Amino acid sequence: MSDVQKQSGWVGWAVFGGILLIIVGVFNALYGLAAVIGPSEGAFFVPVTGTLWLVDVGPWGWWHLIVGLAIVLVGVFVLRGATWARITGVVLVGLNAVSQFATLPYAPWWAITVIVLDLLVIYALIARGKELADR
Repeated sequence: MSDVQKQSGWVGWAVFGGILLIIVGVFNALYGLAAVIGPSEGAFFVPVTGTLWLVDVGPWGWWHLIVGLAIVLVGVFVLRGATWARITGVVLVGLNAVSQFATLPYAPWWAITVIVLDLLVIYALIARGKELADR
């Protein structure tokens, strides 16, 4: 039996997951970079129950920049079929989805979009990721 016959039509989901990992990683890295080098130098004012707080988003920006670059790197290895990359990818996008909840009050559509993309990546890597290693 040849390798082509062993693959199912679902291997496309695994490739989709790897490509989506790279896209989500780039989004994260750009989002973090914007927070780190933004025009207000990573700080902005937030109204909270009648007061005004100065919030420094520098550490948050560095988090997203570093995680984003790690997700891009893992996405490349997922496309090459590495099992460790699939596991690491699921963990990283799971953390990314949870961290997006912090931005939900300030950028709800963006946060929801990234969370949905993260969930699609998790599905693709868990349900169909093994087929990448088999090809």
